[in-house]
Amino acid sequence: MKTDLPLNPDEKPFDAPGADKPKATKPKDAATLILVRGGREVMMGQRAKGHVFMPNKWVFPGGAVDPGDSRLPAAAELKPDTEALLRLGGVRRAPRAFALAAARETLEETGLTLGGPEGPELDKLDYICRAITPPYRPRRFDARFFLADSEAVLCDDCPIAGEELLHTEWFSLDKAEALDLPSITRFVLKEVRARLAGEAVQPAFLRWHRGGHRLERLSL
Repeated sequence: MKTDLPLNPDEKPFDAPGADKPKATKPKDAATLILVRGGREVMMGQRAKGHVFMPNKWVFPGGAVDPGDSRLPAAAELKPDTEALLRLGGVRRAPRAFALAAARETLEETGLTLGGPEGPELDKLDYICRAITPPYRPRRFDARFFLADSEAVLCDDCPIAGEELLHTEWFSLDKAEALDLPSITRFVLKEVRARLAGEAVQPAFLRWHRGGHRLERLSL
């Protein structure tokens, strides 16, 4: 079930189009993980200035889903409701592939390991948002955003494996919102804030539809 909701006219979850009008491309599946510490801080890293995509921006760890992600081991699988929500709106992959991609990208970009030798505990990940980049952007992603408590998912005794993001740090929500953020990251931060405040918020589904931003709330 999807419920359409109006967006505030000033709320634009996607970056505006540039001067060029690129040919619309098929979005790539992607996954992102928001780690929360102590119910007050989120982990973010800065992209290098040389990156073609979102240089210098502060982001959550994440990236494209690889073909082998669905076959990676897990100590526990997704909660049934989470898996069902991930299937809404059409999906080309097993839902676990998105969660495992988020775990893999977190390791690659921050050096932090989710879970232990048997893999991450996917049942501790909450699905909070899906966003499809508008067709006017030169690089497009169909991204799923997950939220997890760092103390519940991070491996305490695993070695740090190196980092791809620059200046990976923990920020309070207020300080995070003051950073140079992509529009979608700013939107997702608001979703995180609402959940941490105890609000019962269904996963958001953001996309470009008939020439404008469209927000839906996913529910079973």
